[in-house]
Amino acid sequence: METHIKTNETHLISDMCVKTVDIDKNAENVNNENKKYFACNICGQKFDQKRLLKKYFHTHTKEKPYSCVVCNKTFSLKCNLYRHSRTHTKEKPYSCDVCHKDFSQKDNLNMHFRTHTKEKPYSCDVCGKGFSQRGSLATHCRIHTAEKLFSCDLCYKDFSQKGHLNEHFLIHRNEKPFSCDICGKKYSRKYELKVHFRVHTNEKPYSCDVCHKDFSRKSNLNVHFRIHTNKKPFSCDVCGKKFSQKGHVNTHNRIHTNKDFYSPDV
Repeated sequence: METHIKTNETHLISDMCVKTVDIDKNAENVNNENKKYFACNICGQKFDQKRLLKKYFHTHTKEKPYSCVVCNKTFSLKCNLYRHSRTHTKEKPYSCDVCHKDFSQKDNLNMHFRTHTKEKPYSCDVCGKGFSQRGSLATHCRIHTAEKLFSCDLCYKDFSQKGHLNEHFLIHRNEKPFSCDICGKKYSRKYELKVHFRVHTNEKPYSCDVCHKDFSRKSNLNVHFRIHTNKKPFSCDVCGKKFSQKGHVNTHNRIHTNKDFYSPDV
């Protein structure tokens, strides 16, 4: 008898497949090389062995006969259980030939390898930007759709990425787990630390296409660029005067709220 994770697994699989999988003359076919194969009656997926078809059929029935002995999580395919088990054993059998980084799953190794080859097989239909991972493309597409699936339970601010929500939540908990190795300043978000570190390195990766002035923050570049476009998106609620920066509006508002600005000499 084949060894299984649970003792009654063979019986459960056999009963399920005999009742549900109809491997008859229509399911068993012959290809051009006169080689037999077994096709799933639901999706047409082909296998060269009958037992593989039976195991695969669990993906349609939603039955999960393979159970993890550590956390009891269940799976429809044994190979998925094996891959999951590495989260407990910390086994990483797949290694990158270039940088020798190890991975628990072959798919993760393949995705990682694109960092070396610069391959980006997934591209955005709107702007054409390429990505090495399908998930990264899906996340990027929310920029165009303005879709924000993740919401903060405390302030109800919405985010397009779960990682951004998790980082935002640290603000409410006043947690700052990211600290600068040079000056010790702490931040709640990793990105804020990355931007801060440019103070020490004097790195300015963002450059103006018009005057070639460099900036350490993209937001500063965006604000600067309004000098060339003469764009003024911020306006005073009282007098309607427009400004290129929000901070300038706040400064201007003191004219309307501060008595010192209403002297007879003005």
